[in-house]
Amino acid sequence: MAYVPRAVERADRYRVKVEQYVHYQRHGYLKVENLLSREDVRRLLEWAETIRQPAPVQSQPEKASLEEVAKTRTRVHQLHRIDATAEWGLLHPRVLDVLEALIGPDVLALQTMLFFNPPGMGGQGWHQDAYYITTYPDTLIGAWMALDPADEENGCLWVIPGSQCEPIYPPDRPYGLIHADGAFEDLFEVQNVSHLDDEVNTLTRVVRKYPDPIPVPMQPGDVLFFHGHILHRSYPNRTTDRFRRSFVCHYCNARSWVPWNHGEPYEGDSANYLHILARGNTHLPYATPPFGTPVHLRPPQDDAHDAPPRMMGMEDGNMESVQTTANRV
Repeated sequence: MAYVPRAVERADRYRVKVEQYVHYQRHGYLKVENLLSREDVRRLLEWAETIRQPAPVQSQPEKASLEEVAKTRTRVHQLHRIDATAEWGLLHPRVLDVLEALIGPDVLALQTMLFFNPPGMGGQGWHQDAYYITTYPDTLIGAWMALDPADEENGCLWVIPGSQCEPIYPPDRPYGLIHADGAFEDLFEVQNVSHLDDEVNTLTRVVRKYPDPIPVPMQPGDVLFFHGHILHRSYPNRTTDRFRRSFVCHYCNARSWVPWNHGEPYEGDSANYLHILARGNTHLPYATPPFGTPVHLRPPQDDAHDAPPRMMGMEDGNMESVQTTANRV
């Protein structure tokens, strides 16, 4: 069966430049400025300020203000499963345009996190996202959407360029290894990953191999795409009057098998059927958007004549373009 993926034309489609693709592959991250419009950012901010809590919090009204939410938590997970705006943000077409180029053409949407990071709070120590979210093949990618200006004072993200080449350092009590156990001679186990104290977080041993972690300041509407292996962190918000709100999502290639459901149970050996197919196609189970956010899926090509010719080695040693058996049927 032939499969010929093609990008869908849209008036506002974002087209990734080759140099952007190279930057992502070489450095492990890519910041795309103004990917979201002012109207998009306003919609997410208004939603963040009036969000309904997914679980009751004692002494908090049913519908909590941003300040009330900040008293109990600095982020909320998996809102796309209960909220239409979160689903819309997760499946934003311009974000998917970039993902389609970086990991596509088939994209599975896995996770949403709304970060508040109010003054004096927030921050997460050095970690690798694929430490937490396992995908086979290993195709995890994050998209960090800035809703407020983010800088060193209020807790912007820091990354270590090139560290996406590192393997995933496993926990001392493995719950989902990325690499086959025993494949490495010197892959050591880590403890307290994400802890803000570098002396407690033993992943710091890897961080210290690199001389130059860098901050990634962002403006509202900017989106930072980052590899599942890259070492990254944020620091607590040191301001007294500024929030650092962001909407952070995770995705993988939809052909990856995903035995992960944010700690929640699922049936069978994988949770693919619970994650949304955001673009393309897959041979694996998947969910559709429960709130009806439009996505572009490609049905399998059932016309064998659409299959492109393939290069094959000939008896004389040359490579030639030939039609496959499927083409000739």
